[in-house]
Amino acid sequence: MIKLNRKLNYLSGHYSSMVRNGITSLIDFFYPPFKKLMPLHTFRYAACGGANVSLDISLFIFSLYLIFHKQNFDIGFIVFKPHIAAFLFSFIFTFPIGFLLSKYIVWIDSSVKGRVQLFRYFVIVMMNLLFNYFLITFFVEYLHVYPTIAKLLTTVIVIIFSYLSQKHYTFKVKHPKVLNK
Repeated sequence: MIKLNRKLNYLSGHYSSMVRNGITSLIDFFYPPFKKLMPLHTFRYAACGGANVSLDISLFIFSLYLIFHKQNFDIGFIVFKPHIAAFLFSFIFTFPIGFLLSKYIVWIDSSVKGRVQLFRYFVIVMMNLLFNYFLITFFVEYLHVYPTIAKLLTTVIVIIFSYLSQKHYTFKVKHPKVLNK
């Protein structure tokens, strides 16, 4: 049994390392044209965040129109408006993906322990959830902005907050290294 656990741990570490190296290599391949504009670390954050935001917006639109059909979603004890149900649906997928990309691709030099990172990431994401909820509600219900546009505007605001909080709180580094090739 111990040999099996060791083998599984080895395979798990080996394949996760391959995936991490593959994603990092792909991102770094597109970096040279941006080298004069931003450091590699910032580019990696933008690439990972951009991919996760693209997934988030795609899932939001997909679920808004094809799952919830722009109708209220009743789960028995609470009724969600369609834009809030779509937002929550996309969150279920983008939370773990965002954490894994942040931890293993972007903030690899963090001096914070993994479980603390996850807790802090969760706290920041919960704050982002509140920002998303209130901003989307404000844009859609009070300013009468189309839900997709409201989601895009909200995303820009939340990204700025998220970057700053992840850099200085969740994945902080005691002695930062500059990642430039």
